[in-house]
Amino acid sequence: MNKTLRHAAVFFGVLFFALLGRATWIHAVSGESLAKDPNNRRNVIDAFSRPRGDIIVGGRPITGSIPTPGSDLLYKRTYVDGPMYAPVTGYLSQAQGATFLEGVHRDILAGTDLRLQRGGFDTLIGKKTDGGDIVTTIDPEAQKAAYKGLTDLGAKGAVVALDPRTGKILALASTPSYDPSVFTGNSIKEGEEFTRLDQDKDKPLSNRAIREAYPSGSTFKILTAAAALEHGTVTDIDASSGLPARYTLPQSSSTIPNVVPDAQCDKVSMKTAMQWSCNSVFLDAALKTGVEKMRETAEKFGFNKEHFTPVRTAASSYPERLDRPQTALTGIGQGSLTSTPMQMAMVAAGIANDGKVMKPYLVEQINGPDLSVLEKTEPEPHAQAVSEATARKVQDMMEHTVREGTAGQAQIPGVTVGGKPGTAEHGVDVRDNRPYAWFVSYAKQSDGTSPVAVAVFIDPSDMEIPESEIGGGRLAGPIAKAVMNAVLKRGA
Repeated sequence: MNKTLRHAAVFFGVLFFALLGRATWIHAVSGESLAKDPNNRRNVIDAFSRPRGDIIVGGRPITGSIPTPGSDLLYKRTYVDGPMYAPVTGYLSQAQGATFLEGVHRDILAGTDLRLQRGGFDTLIGKKTDGGDIVTTIDPEAQKAAYKGLTDLGAKGAVVALDPRTGKILALASTPSYDPSVFTGNSIKEGEEFTRLDQDKDKPLSNRAIREAYPSGSTFKILTAAAALEHGTVTDIDASSGLPARYTLPQSSSTIPNVVPDAQCDKVSMKTAMQWSCNSVFLDAALKTGVEKMRETAEKFGFNKEHFTPVRTAASSYPERLDRPQTALTGIGQGSLTSTPMQMAMVAAGIANDGKVMKPYLVEQINGPDLSVLEKTEPEPHAQAVSEATARKVQDMMEHTVREGTAGQAQIPGVTVGGKPGTAEHGVDVRDNRPYAWFVSYAKQSDGTSPVAVAVFIDPSDMEIPESEIGGGRLAGPIAKAVMNAVLKRGA
């Protein structure tokens, strides 16, 4: 062989082994990352190559899949009662991705979760696995009551209902909402609709029930009462506090008024203070309990922590560094304290469940395409937030507030109901902002257990009503009552 041929042979040999090495490297080392690269069109084509599993509410699917002729993405998602269930399902869009249950359980719904693989011959020939179903804990009637209550008001707001005994999420509503079906494809029109929703000042894509935190106002007084009783700051809920109706903040000349005449709040007991939402008793209770013990109790109820239902919730905040005036203000749910509607539902549920707070969960079980149960959620406690004795005293106050106080809008004939309304000032200059309206409540069965606790949040900033008409009892109380009624009628 002459010199030229040898050089050519060596050169092409080097090229061959370089090509072989590169192919081996891509297959063995880079293959997985390339396969998962979001820019890999094959992944998107595969994800929409067949119908997906469904999200189930009350035994029926609230999602579906329909063909998309003329596209390499063969199917797109459809939704039943899309706006009502959007805070539960989220969306699955060919162009925008996935959120909430559609995103968290993407692999199950798409049939790519390893638990769905059949193995054997089907795997060998590359046969696609059908998607599984996500069975939710949502009570359809409670969800309807929550969504109808919010939309009838035309309000920005949210409702969360829990089963205090287990932590099941029975309702999860947020308004204004959106229909996920309108941008599930990847056309220009659907992209424009998503952009319009994303830029809307009313934030319809935002899940106010679990992803937005607000000052909780007077509804936080039930946690203040629980902390004060648990730590011995208050021992007798019927004893006079000796406090004047108007409370002067420490290190300040500022006084905090009440929403009722001063005569109703002068030297009253904690029970009467809860009944009429007198501020002085709870400001003083928080101050005397102290920031550390107040925060400790708040955290036992779930504050300062994200929760995974499995959809992530935003953390509610009881801040670490508070001076004496700020500590007092947390007693009435003001200052720098914030809470999601989910968190306040957990507080009400924990009180109703004799002090035990259960972790909230949205998925009852995961089914395979053959209806076999792949995973079932077991109730799990978050914490024993306060003792049973403390919880029973707070229940007594909340039930008295419904029977004879500011929470009368939640009364249900023949049913024991505990509740607390609240309004919350917010913003840099609260004079320029209409207060938020809240209502938290629970209902008991004849055996004393509670199958439902509710938190309702209303932002009345765009509502055409006088500010004097804004109140947790007036706006949010009837919604809480309707949701509790829906659960009770089911015979939970």
